[in-house]
Amino acid sequence: MFGRIPCAFIAISCFLIIVQAGVFKRSSNTARTCGYEGCPRTNPKKLNVHLVAHTHDDVGWLKTVDQYFFGGRNDIQKAGVEYILDTVVDALRKDPDRRFIYVETAFLWKWWLRQNEKIREEVRTLINEGRLEIIGGAWSMNDEATTHYQSIVDQSTWGFRRLNDTFGKCARPKIGWQIDPFGHSREQASLFAQFGFDGMFFGRLDWQDKVKRMTDKSAEYIWKASSSLGKKAELFSVALFNNYSPPPGFCFDILCQDDPLIDDPESPDYNIKSKLQTFYNYTLDQRRHYKSNNVILTMGGDFTYQLAEQYFINLDRLIRYTNELYGDEVNVFYSTPSCYLKSVNEAGKTFPTKSDDLFPYSSDPHAFWTGYFTSRPTLKYYERLGNNFLQVAKQLAVLTNAGDSEDLEKYREAMGVMQHHDAVTGTEKQQVAEDYARLLTDAIVRGEKIVSEAIGKLSIRDKPSAARDFKSCLLLNVSSCQPIEDSKTFTVTLYNPRSHPVSTYVRIPVKGAGYIVKDYIGTEIVTQLIPVPTPVSQTPGRTSKATRELVFRALEVPPLGYQTFFITEKEGDGSFDEVSRPDFVSSIGGDLYDITVDYAGDVHVQWKKMDLKVVQSFKYYQGAKGNNSEFKNRASGAYIFRPNGSLHDFNYAGLYKFYKGPLVEELHLTVNGYVSQVVRIYNGEDRIEFDWVVGPIPVADSIGKEIVSKFSSNLESKGVFFTDSNGREMLKRVRDFRPTWKLNLSEPIAGNYYPVTAKISLRDEEKQLRMSVLNDRAQGGSSMRNGELEVMIHRRLLNDDAFGVGEPLNELAFGKGLVARGVHYLVGSSLMNLDAAASKEKSLALSLALKPWVLVTPVENVTFGQWQSQYVMQMKGLRKRLPPNVHILTLEPWKGGQVLLRLEHLYEIGEAGQLSQPVEVNITDLFADFDVVAVRETTLGGNQWIEDQDRLQWTSETNEVLPDLEDFKVQVEVLDGAVNVLLKPMEIRTFVVRFKSPPGS
Repeated sequence: MFGRIPCAFIAISCFLIIVQAGVFKRSSNTARTCGYEGCPRTNPKKLNVHLVAHTHDDVGWLKTVDQYFFGGRNDIQKAGVEYILDTVVDALRKDPDRRFIYVETAFLWKWWLRQNEKIREEVRTLINEGRLEIIGGAWSMNDEATTHYQSIVDQSTWGFRRLNDTFGKCARPKIGWQIDPFGHSREQASLFAQFGFDGMFFGRLDWQDKVKRMTDKSAEYIWKASSSLGKKAELFSVALFNNYSPPPGFCFDILCQDDPLIDDPESPDYNIKSKLQTFYNYTLDQRRHYKSNNVILTMGGDFTYQLAEQYFINLDRLIRYTNELYGDEVNVFYSTPSCYLKSVNEAGKTFPTKSDDLFPYSSDPHAFWTGYFTSRPTLKYYERLGNNFLQVAKQLAVLTNAGDSEDLEKYREAMGVMQHHDAVTGTEKQQVAEDYARLLTDAIVRGEKIVSEAIGKLSIRDKPSAARDFKSCLLLNVSSCQPIEDSKTFTVTLYNPRSHPVSTYVRIPVKGAGYIVKDYIGTEIVTQLIPVPTPVSQTPGRTSKATRELVFRALEVPPLGYQTFFITEKEGDGSFDEVSRPDFVSSIGGDLYDITVDYAGDVHVQWKKMDLKVVQSFKYYQGAKGNNSEFKNRASGAYIFRPNGSLHDFNYAGLYKFYKGPLVEELHLTVNGYVSQVVRIYNGEDRIEFDWVVGPIPVADSIGKEIVSKFSSNLESKGVFFTDSNGREMLKRVRDFRPTWKLNLSEPIAGNYYPVTAKISLRDEEKQLRMSVLNDRAQGGSSMRNGELEVMIHRRLLNDDAFGVGEPLNELAFGKGLVARGVHYLVGSSLMNLDAAASKEKSLALSLALKPWVLVTPVENVTFGQWQSQYVMQMKGLRKRLPPNVHILTLEPWKGGQVLLRLEHLYEIGEAGQLSQPVEVNITDLFADFDVVAVRETTLGGNQWIEDQDRLQWTSETNEVLPDLEDFKVQVEVLDGAVNVLLKPMEIRTFVVRFKSPPGS
């Protein structure tokens, strides 16, 4: 009945699959207050059954966000969040003993805006009395595999802020509630701990892992989520017994088919004794697999409580009669996850620890949920682009004193929705994916307004004769920039959202034959024209007339600042700037590499200054068709990666060209009719860029295909490789191995795939060399053989995998199969100099996540001198350079005209040499025009002062020692001295900053 509940299919003992339920009877002595003080009393001599009434409301999945909220398209799924919240409040009103938890702030806020003041006051009272508890509290329950940590922090912060501003401290979440994401990352646990959470609950973990944990009572453990952050990143974690469902037979919702509790002895359907016996047995069964005398039972599911009173009446009876019949042994009561956690904490047990993550997740021997790491690759890139531009918009809103606005709020909300575990994951229906894209497009248009006005305000010297717009090129993925396509004179403004100066190559689609580019001081700079690759020009839906890309290098674009370039088309016959492509050229690579193509269309790379050789090739898996009738017939689909055999080679079409010029050397390679790429080497940059285009993937043969880019090297990796965790810390992976249980793999390929949000790498300890592949969006990756890395880049499948989405992953665009375009950076590094190796890769990862944003302005009939006289062509946002290991993660308008500032240390302990050392930053001396009056530190989510944080303490079974980072408190008032903030490796510190006079005033 409930989508994506894989445990129902697992053919193992019932105790692993079934959750129990419980209910609470409030002690008359319990204070009606929020927080731990308002929790029901437990009985140390009994089994305490914490019954948690909840609903799991996907912020889009089978239906769009609005369809779910308003209850539309019930032909797809009977679900209406508006009715859930209405009827829950009504049910809580009827009985003060009842409790309920709610999670998705996006829906709660949408509902709140539609309520009258009477209902609002009632809801505030329910929250203040702990009867309605907010759990999780982020804008959506985010995915943990395909999300970037910056977006997780952002969307959590926005949810927390709405809750804080609306309900006060009683709505401040203390618990992470990740019951539905398809695997769990270590970085997510670290972020939860830094939010000040006391623990997290999750539903999905590998079925073999679950067997072991239930057997040895290790389903509750202390997650040591960062070796750099130590106790600051430790989080008590709970694997729920039955995912997030009630015990079988005890779902009392209108969506369920289970019998209600009938307590009329004269009724022929009277069932109290039989039902309660079953319920009691389940509670005892669950108790056997956990350490304390507490069990938590999740009484709810997907979009339950649309008629809340029906559910609550039966829960009331379950509480009453269980306590009457079995009260000598059990104590059943309404509770919440935080109250359960408090009770477990008070039990004083010791718990095991964990320092790896919960990927990959498999729900049965043939269902590895590793396909969604790559599903819907264009939506994944669009989400990453949306985060890039959101940071630009927020920073510029601060730098121009624009403050918060409805446009910025809507942008934050759209990006919050995109983090949902059925949004960026690509596991939604096609019509929902299109609606997500619509929401994000609307948000980016709002962001364009903010950015254009801000750049105009920062750059204008005197009032010009006509206002200028600074437009984004949102179709660069198809080499199109519509705002200046027909312009012979235009400006390009690059805004740098990063914290250090950036030198970068700029590529602008044009149709002219030659251009003059002048920088901000009027110097004419070197340019190069390169043809738009034929597969790109033929992308379905592309209407641009641009045939070339104008390439030039921007030097030292200031951090949180911009540079403007003035560009004029040359007069001439259209022949003088054609790029060089001599027939005798058989390789590219400059001083660093030798890059060639072989007879099979594989790209060979030889480093000239180190013993590293790599062969890059495209391959594909055939997706298993399956009929999902049993485990071994599982199909490859939106969630599941299940290849039908090993990798297949492509038949090479044999088309390639080399292009050489003063700035960039390129290999344009067509493998076949739907796979191609451009391999680039930029002058002065130590990376190899693979600009790939895949699609439309042909399926006329009725076979779904999953395309990978493979990098085969001469390194000896011994089965070990490394992947990032949400774009932050790196985790060691060992092929065919799990650190916490003995692995038995029925799917050796899918079972070795991991999420790659930013980087995958391997190393050769003897040669002291590392090979890394960095990506521009979330993808799945692995090392199936020593010395090899493979990254999946596109999928098109013809069968549903039967986990609820109900349709195959067969994306179309413009009437044809979807075409995806993306970038990989291939990097080779010597580990003899850790600082240099780490710095290079860190910088490249940042360059993919936070690109300098391109803004263009048509300026016909304007000379460079005229433009320069009216507009400032370079602006610096920072007063001086930050240390190289420090990054401004967040700069955004905050409440009351204040600013939210996050500083992060970019390096792990041991990742580099000097760069991995602690570093100090002076906040008062940070920005160019800011006069700081006050600085106060908060927890990571910006919703609690750091000095008020008081997390529960736990005792672990191990004696391992990790660094204990004490919270460094800064003074509240800044008078005459500096505010020096100490950042230790991997620390993120969050501050609310107030200025004496607003920037730009």
